[in-house]
Amino acid sequence: MQLGFVSAILPDQTVEQVFEFAADVGYDCVELMCWPVSKAERRYAGVTHVDVTDFKISDAQRLRKLAEQYGIAISGLGYYPNPLTPNEDEAHTATRHIQRVIAASAMLGIGRMNTFVGRDWTKSVDDNWPEFLATWRPLIMYAEEQQVRIGIENCPMSFSKDEWPGGKNLATTPAIWRRMYHDLPSEFFGLNFDPSHFVWQMMDYLPAMREFKHKLFHVHAKDVRIDRERLNQVGIMAHPAEYHTPKLPGMGDVNWGQFFSVLTDCGYRGPVCVEVEDRAYEDSLASRQASLVQSLTYLRNFVPRR
Repeated sequence: MQLGFVSAILPDQTVEQVFEFAADVGYDCVELMCWPVSKAERRYAGVTHVDVTDFKISDAQRLRKLAEQYGIAISGLGYYPNPLTPNEDEAHTATRHIQRVIAASAMLGIGRMNTFVGRDWTKSVDDNWPEFLATWRPLIMYAEEQQVRIGIENCPMSFSKDEWPGGKNLATTPAIWRRMYHDLPSEFFGLNFDPSHFVWQMMDYLPAMREFKHKLFHVHAKDVRIDRERLNQVGIMAHPAEYHTPKLPGMGDVNWGQFFSVLTDCGYRGPVCVEVEDRAYEDSLASRQASLVQSLTYLRNFVPRR
């Protein structure tokens, strides 16, 4: 396995600065964010370390050379929009850009990109399903043509009470995954697995890892702390932000020893990328860099450097 981080936590750094920092600290790889150049609509969105809007072979060659210069691998290209939003223009923009990210990944020779399947949060899973199939069947066909594996992260994407309980991402539970992979069977359609989202949904991530081990394309290392006293007051029907807090690996409720034990049993040997969403480390660039150093120090207990 290789340890890396999600570049969204360093939005004010160039891609070369991201590579340089990763190399200096001792990371093996980085997941590079590829949002369209625009203003961010939410935290950690709108970060563009690779602009794939008009990406050419020459751009891929320069980026590969830069990565090789610093000895850092690109674990994947990341873009996390909502391609099933009820706003048709936004949905089209997201879908088109996902295609661009897939194409750039192919040109770079990475063969991996990570995203969300999206959701119309005003509708049930069943009512979302026809649009999910209509949107994602051609995207998966395109990914197969380009030989790029798509890893879907399992974050529910619920940021406001208006979006609760639906959220903006369908692919959040093993039950939905079974249906999803049954209806769209492809060796290029899998998971970007994040155990933290299981914790606050009151699910066990270990059985899911075992069942879907053949779908583990990429892994995010993010922790989460459940505030039990607060949960006792508001209950699980309250908005999740009221009783859980994203934390650095080792500072929450994920049992990382068990996690990596099962991950290795599953035969996973790919990238594990730290995703920092811990507000305690957001006040400055130095704090955000320190969060990545601390996370690496902790996770090296489970993933030794080669």
